[in-house]
Amino acid sequence: MSQQINLFNPVFLKQKKYFSVLAMLQALALIVAGSALFYAYAAHQVTLLAAQSNEATKRYDTEQLRLAALQSQFSPQQVAQLLGIELKQAQARAAAQQELLDTLKGGAIGNTTGYSQYLRAFARQSVNGLWLTGFDIAGDAAQLSMKGAVLSPDLLPVYVQQLGKEKVLHGKSFAVLQMQQPKVETGKPALRYVEFTLQSVEAGSSEAKTGGAAP
Repeated sequence: MSQQINLFNPVFLKQKKYFSVLAMLQALALIVAGSALFYAYAAHQVTLLAAQSNEATKRYDTEQLRLAALQSQFSPQQVAQLLGIELKQAQARAAAQQELLDTLKGGAIGNTTGYSQYLRAFARQSVNGLWLTGFDIAGDAAQLSMKGAVLSPDLLPVYVQQLGKEKVLHGKSFAVLQMQQPKVETGKPALRYVEFTLQSVEAGSSEAKTGGAAP
């Protein structure tokens, strides 16, 4: 009679080493390096946040000082005084402008419409053979004078009558008429026109503003 005895025991098998000392040291080194990097990043972020907080605190303190200065400079009483001064100045400007407007409307300073209406009147009336070389209008046009040339003296009364039809020249009259031959240089033929001057008053009786007209 025979009997088999199994002497195999798993305990006596060679066990596999899943974590060697070298592997554990490498893992530990990686953990330490990662922790160092994370700490450095966190420290950098903390530094930035601290700088931003300090800057915000400085701006806040500056604005508080500025606000306090403004409040001390512009108290409610001072603001009311400044507004009162500005109101008085605006009222004074309005009164001055109104006074100037009333003066212009009243005609106290003479001609308030300018001289364009006289220029248009001279331009509308024309006579063949007569042309203006200049004119003088003084103040409110109470004094008026014209200079020109005409091929025949008979054309001058015709031109004056035509000017009398203009509304702006109603009531205007000429007290002085001067006519003369133009100056001719020696050796040149005589000119075939006559120069004339019409004046509402004697020359030199008042200051005149001079204008011009093309011949």
